[in-house]
This record gives sequence, C-alpha cells and structure tokens, in this order.
Amino acid sequence: MTEAHTSTELAIEKLREAILSGELLPGDRLHQDRLAEMLGISRTPLRAALTTLAQTGLVSYESNRGFYVREFSIAEVSGAFEVRAELEAMACRLAAANMTDAARKYLADLVAEGDRLLEPGALLPENLGAYRRMNVNFHTAVMDLSGNAWIRTFVQSLHNVPAASDRVIMWRDFRVIERSHDDHHRIARALAKGQGERAAAIMREHITFALEHLDLQLKLYPQDFLRMPSPDKPAKGRKASRSKRSSE
Repeated sequence: MTEAHTSTELAIEKLREAILSGELLPGDRLHQDRLAEMLGISRTPLRAALTTLAQTGLVSYESNRGFYVREFSIAEVSGAFEVRAELEAMACRLAAANMTDAARKYLADLVAEGDRLLEPGALLPENLGAYRRMNVNFHTAVMDLSGNAWIRTFVQSLHNVPAASDRVIMWRDFRVIERSHDDHHRIARALAKGQGERAAAIMREHITFALEHLDLQLKLYPQDFLRMPSPDKPAKGRKASRSKRSSE
C-alpha cells in the first residue's frame, strides 16, 4: 500500500466521521487547504478522499463552489429512518435465535457503560464521544448477531444520510437520551430471553422515536441541531438514578 493511498484512506475515515457526527454540517464548504493542514496530508490524497466521499453521497461538488457536505431533504432523511427501522428490527428477530452467553454479556456490558456515562444526570460534552461509540457498538452488535451480513451492509449505506446515522446523538435533551438508552436495556433483555419479536418491536419504536425527535429538533434548531455541544453546555436534564429500570 502506497503512502498516498494510506493518506487517502485516513482522510476518508476522518472526514466521514466528522460528517456523520455533526462536526461538519450539511452545506459546509470543505476548504482543501484548511483540511489538508488539519489532517496533515497533501492536497492530492485529500482530493482523492473528497472524490470518494462524493461517490458515496456524503459530499457534493459544484465547479463554482467546490466540495461541500451534501444537504438532504426531510423526505430523504425520513425515508432512510424508515428503512433503517425495518432492517434493524429484522436483525433483532434473527439475533434472538443466535444469542450465546458471550453475546448476552457483551450487550449487558454495553448498556452498563451507557449507564455509567449518563450517571451524572446529563450527557457531559466530554462523554459524548464515548456514548456515541457505545451506541454504535450496540446497534452493530445486534446486526452482527443476526447472522445476515446484508443487513449491516444496507444499514451502513443509510448512514450516508448523516441525520439518520447511529452516530448522531440528540444531546440537547437528557430525557430523550435517557429514554433512548432505556430502549437499549429493553432490547438487550428481550434478546437475552430469545424474544425476537419483542426485541424487533422495541427496536422499530426506538428508531421511529429518533425520527420523531429529529423532526422536532429541525424545527427548533434548523441551522445547528447536529452541531456538537460546547464544553459548558451538556444535555439538559436532572439527576436521576440509573438503577431504576423499566421491568418491561
């Protein structure tokens, strides 16, 4: 593998994560000189990375504007959520039949990690990255446990719609985060018991709720609802015990 190719792959990974996490927002210009300096690479592998991202649909290019983060319509975002909800519900139905002691422990460990991160009664800015990783790992684990690799392949393609990605955390309202993480608990419990249909129903509701809340966020914060929180602005919430969980 050449150095240029390695630099291109690194740039693709870092830019994709920045777009999906909300660090770079729809419509943002991607200034090549600035990005090359930030990533520590030359413009040649950077341009190759931007071209690749344009082919996947995350980035757009216009001759008079250059590269910029692609903007999606509400209909496109809603459609991505709807398909994702059905695919991940299918993953739950299949995963329930493939649960092992190791799989049960892994899911339990993930939700316990989420509990720890939410223990302060707010999602602190310094914990946002760790909570996002927990969320991504949880959803990825369920898809992998399904035994159907196509589910993960198609869901990953839907993540090219940034607002529909599991990397996006609606951090402004702690009650929303808490409710979403309670869903993780309920899904993990249902899968541990082999209750595939129940896990599927909760997962579908989980993703549909995210879409409904996203619609509200778009109305309240149309310009920056995905933007990362500043260090002095954690998700608003209240101190709550993470030990009390729904017995559903």
